[in-house]
Amino acid sequence: MPLSGEDLAAIWLTLQLASLTTLILLLIGTPIALWLAHTRSWLKGPVGAVVALPLVLPPTVIGFYLLLTMGPNGFLGHFTQSIGLGTLTFSFPGLVIGSVIYSMPFVVQPLQNAFSAIGTRPLEVAATLRANPWDTFFSVVLPLARPGFITGAILGFAHTVGEFGVVLMIGGNIPGKTRVVSVQIYDHVESMEYLQAHWLAGAMLVFSFLVLLALYSSGKTKAGWS
Repeated sequence: MPLSGEDLAAIWLTLQLASLTTLILLLIGTPIALWLAHTRSWLKGPVGAVVALPLVLPPTVIGFYLLLTMGPNGFLGHFTQSIGLGTLTFSFPGLVIGSVIYSMPFVVQPLQNAFSAIGTRPLEVAATLRANPWDTFFSVVLPLARPGFITGAILGFAHTVGEFGVVLMIGGNIPGKTRVVSVQIYDHVESMEYLQAHWLAGAMLVFSFLVLLALYSSGKTKAGWS
């Protein structure tokens, strides 16, 4: 059989991680992107820079500092231990936190571009009709920014699937718990199991190509990604 039970377990864990990460990023990334798109505060530059840091920082740097933060001597590690949760390192929740941080710009930036493209005119019209902020968001902003949401969701999901450095640093290599597809490929190569590595790496290549093909063919990038 081309894919072993461990390969399938790694694929399933990766899909779970990518799905949960994308959902969380859409929830927390939307207000951040809205604020970045419309604020005139001097904090826009620093906040935007922090959001975009994963685009330029090596994944191992992010993973290293997350490892320290979530470890037994880190402030987040102290907090989780104080409430009886132990440490988040080498656990699935730890992978989720790392993935959310690492994939954030791939969701926030398409949303920010989409919100900026809407402009203020539709919001002003909605205000004259006495629409409250929630009505304005769901009835006006959300439909107009739909391409940005689609682009952000696809890019965030795909980027999480392809993670390696961050997940290896904070999650290690625990079968069925933190071993995702990228780490499984690394294991195959390290064990000189090139055929198994070919199957998983080829699947990742096809997946990545189909994601980019869907984005560029549908034109969703027009209002969502620059």
